[in-house]
Amino acid sequence: MEGLHDKVRRPGVVTNEVLLAETGLTFVRGVMDGHHPFPPVLDMLECDLVEVEEGRVVFTSRPTPRFLNPIGTIQGGWAATVLDAAMAFAIHSTLKRGEGYTTLEMKLNYVRPVLPSSGIVRGEGQLIHRGSRIATAEGRLLDAGGKLLAHGGETCMIFPAKTA
Repeated sequence: MEGLHDKVRRPGVVTNEVLLAETGLTFVRGVMDGHHPFPPVLDMLECDLVEVEEGRVVFTSRPTPRFLNPIGTIQGGWAATVLDAAMAFAIHSTLKRGEGYTTLEMKLNYVRPVLPSSGIVRGEGQLIHRGSRIATAEGRLLDAGGKLLAHGGETCMIFPAKTA
């Protein structure tokens, strides 16, 4: 499976003007295809954005020993970051030109340990509700065999964004 880590990609951030000039779906697709820089935190976690459609995104990553905690499992923050990205990007993909958003709340449930032997893990984010001010999404983290590792939900506030 080819992912962005197999290609040259630029970690970084965009200006607010660039962010607000496109719809959310266009922007998120631009991150996936390399037109826009890749979020530095996700680059550090070796995540790839592999599927994008309005209200749904999928990231993949391989939990390597570099992310182990002292008891020999992948640190829970690793899974939380992958799921947060998937859920937030699912909501981001629904934004209209000129809208911004921020996370208000996130809750996760860990159901199995994430291990280096989990293989390529999928973080799937799916929009549940999109109102004019509030959006919710759910996320699932699955191991290479499709077993559920963690799941959760996220609530974001949507607002008219300013370019300055």
